[in-house]
Amino acid sequence: MAMDKSDNAFDSVQLAIMANRVQAITREMTNTVVLTARSSVIGMARDFSCAILTGDGELLDAAEGLPVHIFGVNLQAKAMLKLHPDLAEGDAFLHNDPYLGNSHPADHATLVPVFVDGEHLFTAAVKAHQADCGNAIPTTYYAAAKDVYMEGSLSFPCVKVQSGYKDNDDIIRMCRKRIRIPEQWYGDYLAGIGAVRIGERRLKEFVAKYGKNEVKGFIKAWFDYSERRAENAIKKLPSARLVHHGKLDPLPPFLPDGVPLKVSVEIDAAQGRITVDLRDNPDCVDCGVNQSEATSIANAITGVFNCLEWDVPHNAGSFRRVEVLLRQNCVAGIPRFPHSCSTATTLLADVIVNVTQSAFGQLGDGFGLSEGNYCNSAGASVVSGADWRRGGAAYVNQIFLMGGGGPASPRSDGMIYLLVPPGAGLLYRDSVEIDEQRFPVLIKSMELVADSAGAGRFRGGPATRCVYGPRRDDMLVITISNGQENPPRGVQGGEAANPGANHKIHSNGKEERLPGLVICPLKAGEWIMGLDNGGGGYGDPMERDPARVLADVLEGYETATRARDVYGVEFSGRIEDDSLGVDVAATIRRRAELRAASAN
Repeated sequence: MAMDKSDNAFDSVQLAIMANRVQAITREMTNTVVLTARSSVIGMARDFSCAILTGDGELLDAAEGLPVHIFGVNLQAKAMLKLHPDLAEGDAFLHNDPYLGNSHPADHATLVPVFVDGEHLFTAAVKAHQADCGNAIPTTYYAAAKDVYMEGSLSFPCVKVQSGYKDNDDIIRMCRKRIRIPEQWYGDYLAGIGAVRIGERRLKEFVAKYGKNEVKGFIKAWFDYSERRAENAIKKLPSARLVHHGKLDPLPPFLPDGVPLKVSVEIDAAQGRITVDLRDNPDCVDCGVNQSEATSIANAITGVFNCLEWDVPHNAGSFRRVEVLLRQNCVAGIPRFPHSCSTATTLLADVIVNVTQSAFGQLGDGFGLSEGNYCNSAGASVVSGADWRRGGAAYVNQIFLMGGGGPASPRSDGMIYLLVPPGAGLLYRDSVEIDEQRFPVLIKSMELVADSAGAGRFRGGPATRCVYGPRRDDMLVITISNGQENPPRGVQGGEAANPGANHKIHSNGKEERLPGLVICPLKAGEWIMGLDNGGGGYGDPMERDPARVLADVLEGYETATRARDVYGVEFSGRIEDDSLGVDVAATIRRRAELRAASAN
């Protein structure tokens, strides 16, 4: 027997086998959504997450789920238990209410209780960002919404959408009436239902193979093991109290001063515990940038786990070692109804992740991360209009053409494609060709931008610039952007990345700078340009290995001018004939000159 009944120890090999089996189930759920979803925001960009929870609502596994979706999904499962004490096999629930544990209204979660011999052992969950959720304007990020009524999204506070494995047609009709592209929504709904039902089937098979007692023993042992891993990782950190500040850009006219953010992190290495305090922040604001309770918790935990050993499991067991303190009616806490949380998965969410992870940089060289991309540029807009190629049929979808540079770490450069920090680099960039097939859009260019990342011993990931527009008929582009006034910062002497920007390019070539909230109509011959942020740097740029600087210049991430002026690296030869190389003696002299100038 894998379970030692005398001391309640669980065989480590059996533990690993069963943990991998549960993760395989979550991945099969994920593949089901990828292969069956209709909107490109879900099927191509993978803005969705799958999870398995215990019957009492604790996160067991999330595979490659986005942290902002999954690290708070336990609140939704517990809302299901509270609101529906008469759960039955064949039930399914549609839940997108940020006041009952969801992230934001655009994320539709489907929850299915899994029964074995009449006992509720698991809950299977899929959460997917919708192309349209019924907002008053065609976007799922309505930052200017004064409250939930102005926002306008359909609200499903853990509503039963299936009984006895059959749809509640009233709910389906409601969505078809209010969502602009009903068939696209319904296809995505079926993808989510299909995935949770696959999860249900596989979990029943899992229990049939091992037996209920063995499975219950596994769950306890897996949580305990995960907690020990987190405890041991935290014990490797110095005990400290870290306080760090950041800021969300102004978004005039509805948020003219932006939002300051304060994060306090208490590391108790002896006890292996971390406490993140978000209570000392402003009250909820009268627009859509408020965090939900789920995203406040998820983003703080993400910032912490980004600074621990990478292979610590992410589940309710390891989360026992991190406490997030929130207060009611706080912009980065627990919102007070009817404040809107429309953009709760970005904007201020990005600031919480970045400020938390970069606070660990105060511990000294070798700890923490810099900040990653803040700018949700025009390359991640919701585009809408009528498609002349399909008889004037309406379309609404969020595209993901931007990149967003990742943060530098003490050991590596930032990744090229982070998108935004709460997604942890797990979102996918759209295929240019598929976007052009699905929508009447022409993508003129998509390119990495030289000298855009924060310099450092390890540099941030570079920014991306993209330009696109309508092929023929009018198109509406809506997005919200941070990082134009407060770009990602470096740590331990690393430099900040460049600011982002969005521009409308008129038919005569004139460029018009757009504000943080972009609501931009385009006609044929007009374009929109989105420039996101690179990531911040880590460590002194003049400590960067000159060979790495040379590689960056050859790749086009850095120019020779910045290599000389910022990194202090001199070259001999030329790129054009492949003879470019580091001039070691000249580099030593140049770095000495720059250090002397800095000291003066």
